[in-house]
Amino acid sequence: MPELPEVEALKDFLTEHLVGHEIVRALPVAINVLKTYDPPLSAVEGREVTAVHRYGKFLDLATDGGPHLITHLARAGWLHWKDRIPDVPPRPGKGPLALRVALETGAGFDLTEAGTQKRLAVYVAADPQDVAGIARLGPDPLAGDFDEARLAALLKGERRQLKGALRDQGLIAGVGNAYSDEILHAAKMSPFKPTASLTPEETTRLYEALRGTLTDAVERSRGVAAGRLKAEKKSGLRVHGRTGEPCPVCGDTIREVSFSDSSLQYCPTCQTGGRSLADRRLSRFLK
Repeated sequence: MPELPEVEALKDFLTEHLVGHEIVRALPVAINVLKTYDPPLSAVEGREVTAVHRYGKFLDLATDGGPHLITHLARAGWLHWKDRIPDVPPRPGKGPLALRVALETGAGFDLTEAGTQKRLAVYVAADPQDVAGIARLGPDPLAGDFDEARLAALLKGERRQLKGALRDQGLIAGVGNAYSDEILHAAKMSPFKPTASLTPEETTRLYEALRGTLTDAVERSRGVAAGRLKAEKKSGLRVHGRTGEPCPVCGDTIREVSFSDSSLQYCPTCQTGGRSLADRRLSRFLK
């Protein structure tokens, strides 16, 4: 799933390639990709892209005096830039192609989604805040005013585990399954540690890990072409997706906890005092 660093890099890439150019065609290929109907998708055609913004994991293409074309790539979606869009319109079908956008230059991009669970979403809105997912977002963890006191205030009164809190878009925008694993590994904390148990020193450690992990990932992704961002993300991860490999910090074997539709990875030595997290029912007692 693209998370804050990858979406930030896509924002920079699209700013360079889209701003100042006119959208001449916006073609939905998968019928379920459009989540709005007013304004229609055709409202962005003939409009010049004036800016590209990121809200959490949402990408927003602002047009001149017109609507915003907004997308959320969800778990298996991606953006593919094309220097030349085919002249023949794509045929609706069961393939991965969900939406095609063409510019007056002949270039453009495709939005695709792999797998059977179709969650990629496209919105056309007069204002980004009209999109419910954007309106409910918490603060951006890389914003200039997101300091340690802000994080402490957000976590105060929370009655859940750190992993779930970090992934809650209504609490902190942009962090998903992969980077929450990376942040907790950097902070040397169990994913199931209760937020209410954090000491001031641990809050400081978590804040530094949050900002540092995301900042480093953004810097690694900066200037990387859209098609290479997935590989760049994977290469920079230290624990997520690396079950069975040695921890790059201590050498212990990275372990995994699986759920119905996802999994998390962690290092026992670095994060849980050497104890393995068997499952949620047993692991909730680990601090």
